[in-house]
Parts: sequence; structure tokens; C-alpha cells
Amino acid sequence: MRSNPVRTHEVTNQAPPLTDHDVADDPVLLEGIRSEGAEWYEEDLHRIGRLAGSEEARRWGYEANQHEPVLRTHDRYGSRLDEVDFHPSYHALMDVAMREGLGGTPWAEDKPGAHVARAAGLMVWGFADQSHLCPVSMTYAVVPALRHAPEQAALYEPLLTSRVYDPGLRAPGGKRGLLAGMGMTEKQGGSDVRANSTVATPQSDGTWRLRGHKWFTSAPMNDLFLVLAQAEPGAGADGAGGNGGLSCFLVPRVLPDGSRNTFRIQRLKDKLGNRGNASSEPEFDDTVAWLVGPVGRGVRTIIEMVTMTRLDCILSSASGMRTALTLAGHHVRHRAAFGAKLIDQPLMRNVIADLAVESEAATTLALRVAGAVDRAQRGDGREQGFLRLATAVAKYWVCKRQPAMVAEALECLGGNGFVEDSDLPRLYRDAPLNGIWEGSGNVSALDVLRALTREPDSLEAFADEIALAAGADSRLDAAWRALRAELATPEDAELRARWLVERLALVLQGSLLVRHAPAAVADAFCASRLAGAHGLAFGTLPTGVDRAGIIARVPGARD
Repeated sequence: MRSNPVRTHEVTNQAPPLTDHDVADDPVLLEGIRSEGAEWYEEDLHRIGRLAGSEEARRWGYEANQHEPVLRTHDRYGSRLDEVDFHPSYHALMDVAMREGLGGTPWAEDKPGAHVARAAGLMVWGFADQSHLCPVSMTYAVVPALRHAPEQAALYEPLLTSRVYDPGLRAPGGKRGLLAGMGMTEKQGGSDVRANSTVATPQSDGTWRLRGHKWFTSAPMNDLFLVLAQAEPGAGADGAGGNGGLSCFLVPRVLPDGSRNTFRIQRLKDKLGNRGNASSEPEFDDTVAWLVGPVGRGVRTIIEMVTMTRLDCILSSASGMRTALTLAGHHVRHRAAFGAKLIDQPLMRNVIADLAVESEAATTLALRVAGAVDRAQRGDGREQGFLRLATAVAKYWVCKRQPAMVAEALECLGGNGFVEDSDLPRLYRDAPLNGIWEGSGNVSALDVLRALTREPDSLEAFADEIALAAGADSRLDAAWRALRAELATPEDAELRARWLVERLALVLQGSLLVRHAPAAVADAFCASRLAGAHGLAFGTLPTGVDRAGIIARVPGARD
């Protein structure tokens, strides 16, 4: 008996790999940096975009998450190590991020648009991998908070704003670049950080000693951490007097003399996604720390770091949404079914156009918030007020939309999207992260209510932003009038908080698209998101919108 093989495995009707393309070749991103004052960054953004779209960067992202961080608590002799080992691909990703100034660099650059440029670079580089952006983000975010301790800021800020990735635990002053982290949450408190039980005791040399346990501290191999702890009563800003209370402290992994600070890593978190990044539970026991800001004002001090990490949650979610859209657009452009390319079939066109509208709204809003950071840190009081409210609003809404959008994009690929080779499963596992980090949905919504009641100038600045689009679209005007009426009714505000924040986000996105996006995008957004001509699922844009004009802006779907 003989086998008579025939060709049974000829591969046809599959989308080619999406590699060696420029992620920054994206009209939405490019128009965004121009409108926010960072047009000078285009050449650099394209350079990062070509690397992010390369097969090499794709491999780095895959390997960094496939070969997860490994904790080594002790050496072979039983001495404490408390070190985490990463795959070389993780270090390659980090090296590019820091070299391109995606860490703290903008704080050292006296150039208009520096924070917008960094935001766009982060979004483009996020195409390669999302997990390593956590330590990058915290390094960016720590600078304004650390400035509440001028001596420590003078010592460490030049290294936190460096473009050099210098991994490994060594004395901070001997390194060429530093990374920062943050430790707030504890198992008994979670988002209720005032329930923290870590205790800080003042010392005669001006330092403090911490004792306690943190439930979630990401990137434990970073060099410096801002940590919340309860200062003992009788300890004031100068180490004597005062009522104590929750305070902010700087904790280095390695002390200035090169000795290891006590930072016992009990375990690494076994997370749903973000698996290339190490998140840990450290214990402090006579751990040396320096006070940052006044005693008892720890939340107010560290909130400046939290605000900047919230910005990066928005940017990362917008980046993840843009990545998902690009992958879906590329697939449907090449895949055929029922006698035609998917991109040419009416129902799929409606889905892709709807995803594109959602992604463009998220990207435009994210870059607008980054622009507010840029102008606020230059002393623009109106932008400071806008930033206070817009950051919380955008954090809530953009991070909420990412999981639903990534799921729909994955469905565009069908079974091809459900396998790891497509990169979408990793993107899907990462999608809920930003909605949880730095304040879950309820925390963000309540933060918006606090801003509305305690800082009325933030609503005034927000209203001024909406007013820039007044009269351009009747649906936007009507939605804003209705929302203002709701905001003027304080009864049951907390119960209605999520709805109010959602409407604030949609009106703000609508105003930005009406001003900056092509008519096809702005019209589709106002018709579907503001006027109610939309279902509960993606792919339900009403008839009459210009789908061709919208799809023409989707990177993966363009010729």
C-alpha cells in the first residue's frame, strides 16, 4: 500500500503579517500633535513609529510577556536578594522608551509641546508592548511630586529626566538614569489609601523609618519609590511636634552609601494581563525614607504623581484602542468572504467605521489632556483648571471604552483573532488594566464630583473649552445644554455620577472632533454618541454617515 499525497495545505485568503510599517503614519495622531503644539516632533515620531511597527519590536513585545519576570528572594547562601529578573526583550523595550525621552525627560525640556510630544511617542511605542510602559509612566509622573522635597529633587531629578536606561540595583547617585515607582495601596484599604497602616518614625538624622506592607507596588526593580505611611503623632515637618497622619515618603531601593534598603518582596502578582511588568508585595522593616511634602499631607503630595499616571492610563488606553483598530483594519482589508473583501461589505464597514470614530475620539481627547499638562506646567491657570476636571473625566471614559473596543476588534478577525499569534489576546488581557490602575471607575467618578463641588473654576475652564465649538453642531449644543441642567441638580449626584461623567466625556470629545476632525468623523460622533442614533454595540452607526471618509483614516485599512 502506498500513500498518494496531494496538496491539501495551500494557504490562501489570509491577511499578510502587519510588519515593517510606520505606526506613526496615522492622520489622527499627526493632526493631534499639530493642534497641540508639537508639530516639531513629527520626524522623531516617525522614527519611533517605524521601530514600533518592525518585526523586531513585535518579537520583543511577545517575548517580554511570554517569559515573565522571575522573583529571586534569596541567593544560594540564604541571604536576602529581593531582585526580579527580566527577559532581554523587556530590557530592549525599556531601552528604547527611555532613549526616546518617554520617561521624565519633558520636565527638563523648556520647549512648548514637550509633554504632547512625549504623549504621542508613548502612544506609538505602545503598539509594540503595553506592559513595560508602567515603570516608564511612573518615572514621568514622580517629578512634580518629588519637587515638594527640594533637596531630594535637586539630587535625583536630573537622573529621573535622563534618556539613559541603566538597570540594576546600585547607589542612585552612581547611575546614569533612574526609574521611579509608587506604593500606596494596602490589603485592608485598596483605593481607600487613608486606611494605610504602614508606620513612619522620625529619626534624629532627619530621615524616617518605615514599617508595614504594601499590597500593590509595580516595578520593584525601580530605583526610587514614593510611599504613603502614617507619621507617628508628635512628628512634624521638621521631625518634632505636629499631629502626624498620612504622609508621603521617598524610599530608595539602594541607599546613598551603596547598602541595600530593606525592601522585602514577598511575591509577584499573578495578573490577568500586563504580564511583562512585575507587580509586587513589598514589606518595609526599619526601611529608610525621606519625607516629601508636609506631615499629614501625604495624599495631597502624592496626588501630583497620581494625576500624571492617570494621564498615562488615558494615553495607554487610547494607544491600545488604536492598535486594535489597526490590526482589525488590516485584516478586513485583506480577508475575503462571500465573494468580496470584508472591508467592502456594508455590515463590516459599519463596524470598522464605528471603531474608528471611538478610537479617534479617544486619541484626540488624550492628546488634548497632554496639551493641558504642557500649558498648565507653564503657568496657564485656565489650563490648570481644565486639567483638574478633564483628566478625571477622560480617565474614567477612555479606560472604560478600551475593553469593549478591543473585544470588537478581535471579533473582526474571528478565530484568527482568538489565537496568540494575532497579538489581540494579549491586548485584550491588558485592556482592563488602565480602568483599575490609579482609581477604578467609581473612584474616578467621585473624583469628578469633588472637582465640581470644591473647584468650580475647573468646570468654568471645561465650559470654556466646550464653548469653542458652540454653534458648530446643533446636536452638540443640545447635549451640552441638557448636561448643564443635570449638573445644576445636586440631588443624588453620587448615584448619578457615572452617567454624569460619561456625558461630560462625550460632550468634550464631541467638541474636540467638531473643531479638529474631518466632517465625516464629527458628524458620525454627534449623530451616534450625542443624538442617540446608536445601539449598545459597535457597528450600529446610523445611515447617512460618511463611512468611506471615516475608514480612510484607519491606518491598517488604508492602501
